[in-house]
Amino acid sequence: MAAYLQWRRFVFFDRETVREPSGLDGAGAKPFALPPGITVCDSGRGSLVFGDILCGAGRCQIWFLPRSLQLSSFQAYKLRVTHLYQLKQHSILVSIGEDEEGINPLVKVWNLEKRDGGNPLCTRIFPAIPGNKPTVVSCLTVHENLNFMAIGFADGSVVLTKGDITRDRHSKTQILHEGSYPVTGLAFRQSGKTTHLFVVTTENIQSYMLSVKDYPHLELDTHGCGLRCSSLSDPSQDLQFIVAGNECVYLYQPDERGPCFAFEGQKLIVHWYRGYLIIVSKDRKTSPKSEFAGNEAQNSDKQVLNIYDLCNKFIAYSSIFDDIVDVLAEWGSLYVLTRDGKIHVLQEKDTQTKLEACKFMLFRKNLFEMAINLAKSHHLDSDGLSEIFRQYGDHLYNKGNHDGAIQQYIRTIGKLEPSYVIRKFLDAQRIHNLTAYLQMLHLQSLANADHTTLLLNCYTKLKDSSKLEEFIKTSESEVHFDVETAIKVLRQAGYYSHAVYLAEKHEHHEWYLKIQLEDIKNYQEALHYIGKLPFEQAESNMKRYGKILMHHVPNETTELLKILCTDYRPSGGNEGPGMLEGKKANSEEFIPVFANNSRELKAFLEHMTEVQADSPQGVYDTLLELRLQNWAHEQDKQIKEKLHNEALTLLKSGRFKTVFDKALVLCQMHNFKDGVLYLYEQGKLFQQIMHYHMQNEQYKKVIEVCELYGDQEACLWEQALSYFARKEENCKEYIAAVLKHIENKNLMPPLLVVQTLAHNSTATLSVIKDYLVNKLQKQSRQIEQDEQRIQKYREETTRIRLEIEELKASPKIFQKTKCSICTSALELPSVHFLCGHSFHQHCFESYSESDSECPTCMPENRKVMDMIRAQEQKRDLHDQFQHQLKCSNDGFSVVADYFGRGVFNKLTLITDLPSGKTATTIEAGLQRELLIHTKRST
Repeated sequence: MAAYLQWRRFVFFDRETVREPSGLDGAGAKPFALPPGITVCDSGRGSLVFGDILCGAGRCQIWFLPRSLQLSSFQAYKLRVTHLYQLKQHSILVSIGEDEEGINPLVKVWNLEKRDGGNPLCTRIFPAIPGNKPTVVSCLTVHENLNFMAIGFADGSVVLTKGDITRDRHSKTQILHEGSYPVTGLAFRQSGKTTHLFVVTTENIQSYMLSVKDYPHLELDTHGCGLRCSSLSDPSQDLQFIVAGNECVYLYQPDERGPCFAFEGQKLIVHWYRGYLIIVSKDRKTSPKSEFAGNEAQNSDKQVLNIYDLCNKFIAYSSIFDDIVDVLAEWGSLYVLTRDGKIHVLQEKDTQTKLEACKFMLFRKNLFEMAINLAKSHHLDSDGLSEIFRQYGDHLYNKGNHDGAIQQYIRTIGKLEPSYVIRKFLDAQRIHNLTAYLQMLHLQSLANADHTTLLLNCYTKLKDSSKLEEFIKTSESEVHFDVETAIKVLRQAGYYSHAVYLAEKHEHHEWYLKIQLEDIKNYQEALHYIGKLPFEQAESNMKRYGKILMHHVPNETTELLKILCTDYRPSGGNEGPGMLEGKKANSEEFIPVFANNSRELKAFLEHMTEVQADSPQGVYDTLLELRLQNWAHEQDKQIKEKLHNEALTLLKSGRFKTVFDKALVLCQMHNFKDGVLYLYEQGKLFQQIMHYHMQNEQYKKVIEVCELYGDQEACLWEQALSYFARKEENCKEYIAAVLKHIENKNLMPPLLVVQTLAHNSTATLSVIKDYLVNKLQKQSRQIEQDEQRIQKYREETTRIRLEIEELKASPKIFQKTKCSICTSALELPSVHFLCGHSFHQHCFESYSESDSECPTCMPENRKVMDMIRAQEQKRDLHDQFQHQLKCSNDGFSVVADYFGRGVFNKLTLITDLPSGKTATTIEAGLQRELLIHTKRST
């Protein structure tokens, strides 16, 4: 009784009286009245069904009341209708009634979709009594699959019809249960493929399993209920069988008894509707119950209809009616039929209206749990539930129940802004509550970076290492936080091992290395970790942290760099399918890593040049510079000689052709003499080689350079002469050697030699005496030869002129007897030339290139003509030069222009003259030589 009184009462249904449809004039709004004499009713398939209407003609009918309130009927029995069962999923109606006096009830099955003379088709009729024993039918139920029908009797027996209940031939009837107490209720329960039948009498409750042969049964309880005081719940209550006694309401599973509820009072009617338990009971102010609980109440009785919500434990509706016949459910509402013929409809309010109606009362009385259960049972959306959780949490928070409050706030995650909750629990004393909230926020993957920071700070403040480890050591698929933020917070809080674990697990390589190197100072482990990374990441991290690692673990770092730049494969078995072939980095990019480690740098560079001949040029440049530095600073002679050879060998490797200038600068910076001279030689800088020896006053080397490269660059001898001429010390020996070579090669005019040596105070006339004498003697011999040639040319000219005159004045007699080409005897026709040559005509035509020239004399004549044309061109050029020189304001520019055009280059003859040079050629050569001498003197 106490439990029942604690249930809250609400008004979740609106009560109205069903009224007749309004006429066209708006009249007729009076209450709808049922015909008198209704003893049984049911509902389904869009109609309310009534039976046993006693009319004046003595006919018993079944009536249908659709939603339009237009009654229709048909005669089902001749005497009375005692039971009706309308199936919900089929248009099948099963009725039990009597056609004659006495106890002989008949079962009729009606197909409402088929017609027989305007009435529903009766598909089957059979007697209800088992055997010949007369007894009264007390209850009826039919399975929705049309394969089972059970009829209960007042003598305690139950008849089961199995098979198609609509046909006689496809069904079988048998007595399922026999007992001493009247059967007051039956119900089928279908769970999967298992079918149970609940049988309740006035004294016990039993369960039969119909899906098993022999129908085993189980007695569930030793007390029963009255007629119409049992029902089957829907799946929200797990299809439990409800039995309403006078003191309690019991719920049963097929194999056990479930919960019970203390609802006192004499129960008259029990139904289940949409999760609600409907109980009609006598008002406590009325007379006590009759001897048989299911007897009809007297007309003066007041009856109470209560609608219970068993899940949320409240009364959804309660009202008093006068003599209720039954309560039917159809069209989404409840219809209460009373003995006075009226129909009252109970319309359930919509969810929002119900919640608004009860929320104020529940919240005012702090009944938040009931409000939450109510909202859930009515499928309130998540936003509405979240608001209730928030208000419940605020209520608990204000009462000081922070543990309970945080549990309610956790239920708002995803709807309520987290900052609303976090601000309430920032106090240090409530940090454990805040931690619980933040944990759940992360588990639902709704936390941002700030929430992660706050949660980790809470762990560190609480010194809760176990929770911290549990948080960060979740599997990768269960990570609900920003990993990078967590690493930052842990590092800041000094939890380096946790931060390193997190960074390694989630492959935040940069953070892992930063913590290892900057905080833990574990350089060896950091280097080992880099060696396990994929190539691209290992390369970038070595560029970033290489200097630090080189400073603390130089040998190991150098070895890793060697591998990285030659044939890198991650260590630790981390090779992917694309790592079968090793990769290599650009070794030149890692040279800055060895900034203060020259020994390791040298080892690295030498290794690269040995294993990788095509290493970048920067590797060779740096190695050369390093070897030159070591050579320059080395004091030990043996080691210095070794370093000297190494540097020179590197220079001679042929790797510096494209960076000749750079290599030369390095050698000059470190005063590496042999390297400088080698590079000069390779670059054909012979003058620089000689200047280098001149600067070092190595006279013999100067002469050697001239002897080696003088043929390739003749000016070396002139420069050597000028160099020795400027020396004040005695260099007669070297000057004599130079003069001898100049004389042999005729490299300088004598006047220019005298002018050059005039600057040397130690060079006396004896130094060049032999040179001048030899030169003068050569010129004298040349003059004699020239005079002889002149005389010869004059005599030849006189002879030629005489021949010309003779040809002009006297006839030419051709006395040749042989052809000049084939040397055979001449035969007519023949061809004769004034030069004295004769030819067969066919020989002349075969070998002659011109009809007017002698084939034999033509080559020599052409040479002479070419020389004449050349002299004429030179003469014209000389005249033009002289004219421009006289007329120009800037004579130097004219001379420079002719120098650029090669006018003053040394004359090269096409061929030697057969007899010697002409006077004109000699004169032109002398003029050219004098002009050159004049230029050099200036």
